[in-house]
Amino acid sequence: MNSVGIDIGSRYARIAHVGGQGAPELIELPGSVPGEGLPVPAGAGAGREEALRAVYSAYRREHGTPAHIVVVVPQSGHLEHARRATAALAELHGDGRTPHLRTLSTPRAVLALLRDAGTAARSRLVVCDLGAAAAEVSLCVVTAAAVAVAGTSRHAPPGGYGAGSDTALLAEADLRDDGAGRPALAAARAEDGAAQRLDLALGRAEARPDRFDSTTVLRVAGREITAGTVRVALRRLTAGLDLALSRLPGGAEGAPGDGPSAGAKPPGSAPAAPPTGPGGAPARHLVAVGGTARFAPLVRHLADRGWQLAPLPAGTDPALAAVFGASLVAAGRIDPADRYPYAVCVGAHRTVAGRPEDQELVISGAGHLEPGGETVYAQAAGKRLLVRTGPAGAAAGRPVQVRVRDPRGGVSTPVRTLALPGAPEEERFHVGVRLAVDGTARLVLHPLGPSAPTEFPLGDLPTDLGTDPKGEPS
Repeated sequence: MNSVGIDIGSRYARIAHVGGQGAPELIELPGSVPGEGLPVPAGAGAGREEALRAVYSAYRREHGTPAHIVVVVPQSGHLEHARRATAALAELHGDGRTPHLRTLSTPRAVLALLRDAGTAARSRLVVCDLGAAAAEVSLCVVTAAAVAVAGTSRHAPPGGYGAGSDTALLAEADLRDDGAGRPALAAARAEDGAAQRLDLALGRAEARPDRFDSTTVLRVAGREITAGTVRVALRRLTAGLDLALSRLPGGAEGAPGDGPSAGAKPPGSAPAAPPTGPGGAPARHLVAVGGTARFAPLVRHLADRGWQLAPLPAGTDPALAAVFGASLVAAGRIDPADRYPYAVCVGAHRTVAGRPEDQELVISGAGHLEPGGETVYAQAAGKRLLVRTGPAGAAAGRPVQVRVRDPRGGVSTPVRTLALPGAPEEERFHVGVRLAVDGTARLVLHPLGPSAPTEFPLGDLPTDLGTDPKGEPS
């Protein structure tokens, strides 16, 4: 167990590794709830960081210090979550034996699991992380080179998302949403035939609420929950999920952002249609993960609205999908492909046989750029290329257009046109590009002499180039 993945939820802290049979496994630690993980400390002031330290310390007591750790963090605010997770684990390693640590956002961890299983086709796919606290949906672009997150929306109602639904169900049974009520509800849902009975009863109640809403569909700790109560709880879940999907950038019903958008439908109205990318190709594939994704009627709601559900590897609990994907990355089974998926190019001029020619110079190949990573420079035959910017004395050299290109489909789009400063005839530069920690790009000119490199902001690089000329998703 020298490589582990860790995922901190609002209720459970989970840690997993790749077992002897080559499949991810949840590691059971003292105090763990079977199949769930360690309960998150109630009322923890430090939240995720306290739970992270608790599960990691419990692991070290049982198995020692791992060599590699991959920590799953939410996509929303993932850079800040990554910073806090790194700091929390660093505090526990005063002995200098800090393992190799990286963080991975939930959608990329889930896609690592799907890509390892060979079920993540190159296309646009929405990852729905349906948890106790929130429903977070991310539009992902999967290419041959990398996985990019094109947009994210989060719905976190007061009282929680899945937690709010569970509270309503338990209230009818006169039980509390706590360490006793939640396991009892989970056990009732997991009984043989419970899902089929629930589906049948909900269908009848939907058609004839006056007659079937009072039908008992679950018995929790010997107490009854009726179809009517389940239908109300389900509507709360579906409305919140539809709202999150409608806010997803590229969605058919709304605009980016965490607040209600101009076109967003209110809870209880007709659900949003699957979003489309800027090129017009629909993102109809969706994978649902998280503990609330265990609720079959909620997932079926998505299928009924035209989404094509991407299956998890056989037998995978949706609540464990992210931590399993993280464990595969930690073990080196699969690269998370969390790099920019397209090539970055600039327009260049070159003299060939005494005649000037316009060319496109590739600075960074697809999948080479990583947020916060090293600058990537244009190369040929393993050596950095030398370029000129333009004649000295001019206020600026020739305008240079920066573009990004999908090498597979050939689709490209301009990013920005820069006016680079002129330089003497003999002066040459290495030209590169880097992604800052916040994901924004800079064009870098590095002179051959001792002078420091100069950076030119490019802003956010496009993460979804739409379709290629043949109509295939890029």
